[in-house]
Amino acid sequence: MTFCLLALVLLASLAGIGYRQGVIRVAFSFVGILVGALLAGPLGKLIQPLLVVLGLKTPPLAWLLAPLVAFVLISIIFKIAALGVHKKVDVYFRYHTGDLRQVLWERLSRRLGLCLALANGALYLILLSSVIYPLSYWTVQMATEDKDPRMMRILNRLGHDLQSTGFAKVARATDRMPQVWYDSADLAGVIYNNPLSEARLARYPALLGLAERPEFQDMANDTQFTELLLRHEPILTVLDHPKAQAIVQNPEMLRLIWSTVVPDLKDLSDYLVSNKSAKYASQKILGRWNFNVNMTMNLFRRAKPNISSKEMLQWKRWMVSAFSKTCLVAMTDHQALLKNAPQLKLPTAGVTASGGLQTLKGEWKDLDSKYQLTLANASKEEQLSATIEGDRLTVASEMALVFDRED
Repeated sequence: MTFCLLALVLLASLAGIGYRQGVIRVAFSFVGILVGALLAGPLGKLIQPLLVVLGLKTPPLAWLLAPLVAFVLISIIFKIAALGVHKKVDVYFRYHTGDLRQVLWERLSRRLGLCLALANGALYLILLSSVIYPLSYWTVQMATEDKDPRMMRILNRLGHDLQSTGFAKVARATDRMPQVWYDSADLAGVIYNNPLSEARLARYPALLGLAERPEFQDMANDTQFTELLLRHEPILTVLDHPKAQAIVQNPEMLRLIWSTVVPDLKDLSDYLVSNKSAKYASQKILGRWNFNVNMTMNLFRRAKPNISSKEMLQWKRWMVSAFSKTCLVAMTDHQALLKNAPQLKLPTAGVTASGGLQTLKGEWKDLDSKYQLTLANASKEEQLSATIEGDRLTVASEMALVFDRED
């Protein structure tokens, strides 16, 4: 097993090094490991901004590497101190004592160094397991068998070995990763292994604002990127795509995604399974609503009972042409978008639109049983009332506009 082989090689190597270096240097290393493990987290938070300044533009990678850098720096400091103390002791026994005492000290130092080096090896194994376990928790869920890079396959194998040997219990006992690390890994695994869940993901109330951003719109409309997901290509190949890189290499965007997703991880995971959000169920307007031509025409006919069939056909042709791409998006921050909509007034002739399509931005308010939409364009602001019955939303304008919730 890979982890057992790693443990054997590590312990044997450190035992040989400990025997050669002696107890003083090994003891300093032992203390350095303990201090490094305790201070890596706090010092890592100070080092992380420095890594970004030095050119590491991906915040998650800087967050992961910063504690490692802190641990290595602390270990180096202790090893330098150990070398100075070792030289002083060596000079003392070499020039200020007899040959017998020098030989006895060297024998004792080497044997104690070997024993203590095995303790160092045990500490390193514990630290390695506490690194392998959280990393492999992500990579195992993103595995594509033989398509993955070699290092990823090795990491996955080590993760499986931790479970099979029971050493995962040690890793969990020393693990400092927050629970959100594992919850987000579970969510990422569901999304990656179920590409069709992407559409449902974009409809989650808290993510509606993100889905409307140009970066995600470009990603959703890119057929090559979509094919990568559907073919279940390796995760590194997916992340290497230019559309994904535009997000991965944008620290502000990554922070926005993290701050948006983290508060709703549990609810989002349940939503992907059941298509229902317990957290946002009380606000029925939240979501994406598509224009319903037939229901709008039914209400239009009721409002004009004496209209002729010819005129009705003209109005329907105009409505199909003008509202074919219209949709309403109501977001959790009370922002609202009416996308690809014509002017919200009836054209005089009934056969030609009164202007080009536009996107109206505004906000929505909950007025108990009704909602109020405030939408604005470059010239004016309009306040419209809206009612919801089931999965149907009706907006009262110069004519009633009917929308259906996007499933």
